[in-house]
Amino acid sequence: MQEFRMEDSYRSAERFTLEQIQAAILSGEIVQATALAFDAQRQLRFRIGSFQGIMPFEQCAEGADTGAVRDIAVLTRVGRATCFVILGIQQNQKGEQQLLLSRAQAQRRCREGYLNQLEPGDIVEAVVTHIEPFGAFCDVGCGINALLPIDCLSVSRISSPLDRVNVGQHIYCAIKSRDAQGRFVLTLRELLGTWEENAANFTIGETVVGIVRSVESYGTFIELAPNLAGLAESCPSLVPGQPVSVYIKNILSDKMKIKLVIVNRNLEQKIRFDLRYTQTEGHIDRWVYSTPDSGKTIETDFAAAVL
Repeated sequence: MQEFRMEDSYRSAERFTLEQIQAAILSGEIVQATALAFDAQRQLRFRIGSFQGIMPFEQCAEGADTGAVRDIAVLTRVGRATCFVILGIQQNQKGEQQLLLSRAQAQRRCREGYLNQLEPGDIVEAVVTHIEPFGAFCDVGCGINALLPIDCLSVSRISSPLDRVNVGQHIYCAIKSRDAQGRFVLTLRELLGTWEENAANFTIGETVVGIVRSVESYGTFIELAPNLAGLAESCPSLVPGQPVSVYIKNILSDKMKIKLVIVNRNLEQKIRFDLRYTQTEGHIDRWVYSTPDSGKTIETDFAAAVL
């Protein structure tokens, strides 16, 4: 059975022999190569072994044949690894043999054979493809994108998705929801641990590095881990994203609070905490971030999102 993966994760066809090309045509294997140009005929061009590969616009992406895909979404493939199936060998107007390629068919097969079977709570691997202020778009298979909203990147508030992820980064996410058109919304925070799991990595009396996330009149919120923040004294001179060292004064599990004291606000090097997953496969029905004794409940009920 075909294993559907993110774009740039398939076998390269750039050095295929004629026999390998013929085998790929017969098997329908999804392969990849670097798109070399988007020409005046609105085709992506490739080099596959000794052949030129041509991908007409309607074959460049799922929905391109209906006008749902803009040229910009295709021409940005130039210079990047692009997945496709080889439909066959044909002659061009000059009588030269060339390969007819289809990324759209690879995407349709990925959707029908993999993505359409996923439900809210299923954990998937993804690659960040581009970032907007409201979230990160991620390839969940054959270049099909899903949105990871900024408020789903962690429990701790951030000002930009770049505070968590970079373009090209491989990450794990859970499916948060799927609409009638099959478009996914992803979430990451449920894989980064509960309050107790994160707080267990810290001890009263130690001094650690944190990242300022917001400065309020009543205190400064400082991130200690992607899903954990504490509160220190108010410091109007600090700015979000600034690294500081803090002394852990108290950890109050029943109130989900960590009291901090700022020790050094002049750290020079910018930092970003690594994503530390508590789960990278399988399925989650319900996730509860808050502690049993706290009066505030923070949870995600994936079962309620199932269509």
